[in-house]
Amino acid sequence: MTFLVAFANAISLFWIFNDIENCIIFYMMDNVSVIIMFTLSGLNDIANYRVTLFALTLLCYCVIWLSNVTIIVTIIMDKSLHEPMYIFLCNLCINGLYGTAGFYPKFLVDLLSTTHVISYAGCLLQGFVLHSSACADFSLLVLMAYDRYVAICRPLVYHSVMTTQKIAVFLFFAWLIPLYLVFIGIVTTLNLQLCGSHIPKIYCIHYLMRKLACSATIANIIVPAFNYTFYSGHFIFVVWSYIYMIRTCLTSKENRSKFLQTCLPHLFCLIVVVGSLLSDLFFTRFGSKDISQSVENFMAIEFLVVPPIINPLIYGFKLTRIRIRIQSFMCSKSNVLRQKS
Repeated sequence: MTFLVAFANAISLFWIFNDIENCIIFYMMDNVSVIIMFTLSGLNDIANYRVTLFALTLLCYCVIWLSNVTIIVTIIMDKSLHEPMYIFLCNLCINGLYGTAGFYPKFLVDLLSTTHVISYAGCLLQGFVLHSSACADFSLLVLMAYDRYVAICRPLVYHSVMTTQKIAVFLFFAWLIPLYLVFIGIVTTLNLQLCGSHIPKIYCIHYLMRKLACSATIANIIVPAFNYTFYSGHFIFVVWSYIYMIRTCLTSKENRSKFLQTCLPHLFCLIVVVGSLLSDLFFTRFGSKDISQSVENFMAIEFLVVPPIINPLIYGFKLTRIRIRIQSFMCSKSNVLRQKS
């Protein structure tokens, strides 16, 4: 977990030094134009309120870090929270930091710059981080749904199913599969010859890079189709698990209380994540050109603002054990400060 947080910081530093102004967009190699830089759109009409937008964005990023790090540290430090549901939640918050590190540092630099460009390698890396983070969100939410399904529908075998070894395996594949699938997408994108350098978005995604290709390839159709199908299966599994959980809860008052306490936050977070990702996905592919630039930008960053803030806040306020642990920590700190004063 510490490695992933450090990796997020490394990505942040990468974006800070990645922005190169007044650079060449392409060069000639063997009489073929090779794209080495991309221009990003969406920030051309913000000259009058650039500083204000920068301050709000920085505040939002600080809130994301504060809320997610609070949950992560609370779960790591309190051994009583070393249970499957809280371990999955901790990874969900780490993924929130990882995904936002692929956007906010570069976006903050662009807000203060007059030119909005990104290198070819930087575009691939940003797309990799954003795509893999979104996919990891789905994977971790599926694990959390499975954990609640076993706890409510099969309580007698819960401790034999959700062992430490199995949790480690689940988490390993929850991180590995998204990284691997997105990496395969990068490999297919690398083989494309591009005929343009303009990305009509405030950040890079591989879909928009593939749209700049001079010609389409079968691999660039099959790989995204497989990924969408694979994660649609995740969503179907979550719906199936909740149907069984609701049926079980109707027959037991104890299970009903457990469902309201632990499943409602998960269900709300799942709706937020799916809604944010689908809105950006459909708008990117089928959005109207008549929509204003401000609306386009909001749709583009919704999944980078709402889930990373809402997820830790919802779980922090709703899950009693986490809330009590945070409150006790805050009270102990305030008592120490009073004694010193």
